[in-house]
Amino acid sequence: MENSQAATAAVSPADTPAPPQTGASEGEVPGDWMTQRVGSGAAPADKAGVVFLTQDITDVSTIKRVREFLDNGLPVLVLGFERERYNSGYRPPWPHVLLGRTVDGKYAHRLQALAGALRVIFRHRARLTDATILYARNIDQLLLALVMKLFISRRAEVAYEVLDIQPMFVAHGLRSFMLRLVERLCLTQVKLLVLSSPGFHRHYYAPTQKFRGPWLLVENKLPRVGLPARPKPVAAPATIAADARPAGAKPLMPHRPWVIGYFGLIRGEQTVDLMHRLAQRLPDRLQIRFRGVLTTVDEKRFFKTLESCPNIVYGGRYDHPGELADMYAGVDFAWALDLENTQHNSRWLLPNRFYEAGYFGVPCLSVQGFEVDRLVRRHDVGWGFDQPLEETMVRFFQELTVEDYERKRQRLLALPDETFVAGEEIRALCRFFARRAATPMEKPPVEKGMQPHPAS
Repeated sequence: MENSQAATAAVSPADTPAPPQTGASEGEVPGDWMTQRVGSGAAPADKAGVVFLTQDITDVSTIKRVREFLDNGLPVLVLGFERERYNSGYRPPWPHVLLGRTVDGKYAHRLQALAGALRVIFRHRARLTDATILYARNIDQLLLALVMKLFISRRAEVAYEVLDIQPMFVAHGLRSFMLRLVERLCLTQVKLLVLSSPGFHRHYYAPTQKFRGPWLLVENKLPRVGLPARPKPVAAPATIAADARPAGAKPLMPHRPWVIGYFGLIRGEQTVDLMHRLAQRLPDRLQIRFRGVLTTVDEKRFFKTLESCPNIVYGGRYDHPGELADMYAGVDFAWALDLENTQHNSRWLLPNRFYEAGYFGVPCLSVQGFEVDRLVRRHDVGWGFDQPLEETMVRFFQELTVEDYERKRQRLLALPDETFVAGEEIRALCRFFARRAATPMEKPPVEKGMQPHPAS
């Protein structure tokens, strides 16, 4: 999943921070309604307010979202599956129920897993009757949420979060048609659609699924808790001296190679092939560094590539967010060219590495016309490339000067932290949940930020 937080080494359980009380007007502290319902700021073991249904309780993006809800005072019970991937040994410190195991891409197996999950859910139904929000990720969890609403959590409202548009949803053929039909029918019962990119609404949910309900853009930004300090912009002439860069950053020198970082989920044979060709053509001018987890990349082929190109290195998995600052301090560019599904998901998504790299002052490389390129160009904090990608990128690295690079980087560092760190959109989501429970309405209220994104 491209938009998920960098899938890396196991996330260490941490104590859940107390709900913040600052910055909210009297009577509008997120989570007050839940305090009234269950009698305390934390949900007791036998009750749930927000029920979070997820495809993987160990997924870093799931962990991040649950912590954001908890930070805003919303008690959460997580119902989720587990997948044999990275982070598989993790067990969250908050209340959770394991529904079973699933496998990426195997839809028949997932249908069987859903049947088993329903049995588990009905065993725990006493904990779910008072739920007010059923927050579902992906179509599997949305189906479970609707069954729960029908038979168990009848007063609950359903929110549907989408981080990727999987190829099956946009393919031709009967199976894809039926999958889209099922999702479209389910969407009629969804009170809020949560999307990580405006491109998903513009290209799929509005034209294909005809969704006309409220939707909220919640970009896959960094969580504020635990982030190290951000590098500061340097007020200097066009040519920046090496010793003027932030502490820990690798100095930019004309006689050393440019360094590209690809951190997170490493996916797409086409992407790795392009990087391989660039490294071969620019052996003295370019170095490529990989960190993270290999997903849709053949492992043997990947390591053969490393053997054939000494200017491509792989540093293994990493701790998120603990190692991010050091990783990004050692690179000049973040690779944001996803070539796996270029006609749909890769073209529409906003990868989390844009927010990671931006926070740490590293410009992005993107494909012209893709959604992430629209974001890069709007802020003027990176470079987009047209076809043929290999030729235009080779020419770029041959001609780029330190002065041109540093001017772009200083513009990036001058952007406010909120460009890259989660804030108002999460608060809007939590206010939406709170008000749905406090004052049930025929139509959900429209919060600030719940309108289509300017990029749409």
